[in-house]
Amino acid sequence: MNETAKRARAAIDLAAVRSNVRELRERASGAELMAVVKSDGYGHGAVPCARAAREAGASWLGTALPEEAFALRAAGDTGRLMCWLWTPGGPWRKAVEQDIDVSVSGLWALREVTVAARAAGRPARVQLKVDTGLGRNGCQPADWAELTRAARAAEAEGALTVTGVWSHFACADEPGHPSIAAQLAAFHEALGTAEAAGLRPEVRHLANTPATLTLPEAHFDLVRAGIGIYGVSPSPELGTSQDLGLRPAMTLEASLASVKRVPAGHGVSYGHRYTTPGETTLALVPLGYADGIPRHASGTGPVWVAGKWRTVAGRIAMDQFVVDLGGDSAEAGDPAVLFGPGDRGEPTAEDWGRAAGTIGYEIVTRIGSRVPRVYVDSDIRNGVETAAGDTALTGGTA
Repeated sequence: MNETAKRARAAIDLAAVRSNVRELRERASGAELMAVVKSDGYGHGAVPCARAAREAGASWLGTALPEEAFALRAAGDTGRLMCWLWTPGGPWRKAVEQDIDVSVSGLWALREVTVAARAAGRPARVQLKVDTGLGRNGCQPADWAELTRAARAAEAEGALTVTGVWSHFACADEPGHPSIAAQLAAFHEALGTAEAAGLRPEVRHLANTPATLTLPEAHFDLVRAGIGIYGVSPSPELGTSQDLGLRPAMTLEASLASVKRVPAGHGVSYGHRYTTPGETTLALVPLGYADGIPRHASGTGPVWVAGKWRTVAGRIAMDQFVVDLGGDSAEAGDPAVLFGPGDRGEPTAEDWGRAAGTIGYEIVTRIGSRVPRVYVDSDIRNGVETAAGDTALTGGTA
């Protein structure tokens, strides 16, 4: 373990990312795959994970924020790249100049990107989003015909190219939910309206990770894989990562900061919500909610210490929490694994999600910047670590 990672680290296995991308591509029924690397690659590191995804055949990358897309371009990626969360006055021109596909959900955005394209002296790459039932971003069906006609007019003028039509499922992680069929039908109708307006998009896409895994009829030309490329199950209803053929890429671990014997009746952490039932050994894990460890998991969060599954004793504090080792022994500096692939019996991010009353997505994404990311590659480097800044994007594939 290097000097910056003695307290704690999140080890990211890039081989797992590549394996997950390949698995999801196989499940995609011949559609292309977009690797979603928003929120710094769901906490795993956007640039290294984007590079690994490209190597495994992801022909598109996806981000939420424009700044995330610009960072990928700055790191050297030249492949197909889409960004979808825009607000008025956004950096449209920079996106046009960097050949980034931008999502448009209303006439205000279409107007702004058209002005930016004219200023840039080149057509914008635009993907139109329709709200088929999720109720977040996306054009309402009642306004869709007007938006598609306006987009076609701008396309005819040479201001933009409509490269895609897309939407997002609300409940694809709940197999059999009635909204799934309703959204599929709405999307087909929206595609028909776009075609009637004269649009011929390059890609049509609706499927997220759960739909990629369970709904081949929703694959169309492109699937968007987010949490799946990091090896976390989208939902308990679909099974564990192992059930789905995915491998968790992140292992979060720390070095014990203290190990001590205490008598029976000893209070532990704020509020004394835990009191030792007998003489025991307490171990201090130097991670807390400032690092993204959910305080809601106080008393329930699982940790692998000294070869056994333990549970957080008492409240999780800002920088640290305690586990009760009972009759077992350990030493300061010994490893505590909060989550990983589960190969050694250690908990997974999904286990922490259940303990905190949330989902695995939130667990991995919220791990903060105080925890250094180190990159391992079980395919070609035999576990040799590289510092977080050492992995760069050298270029994408179109």
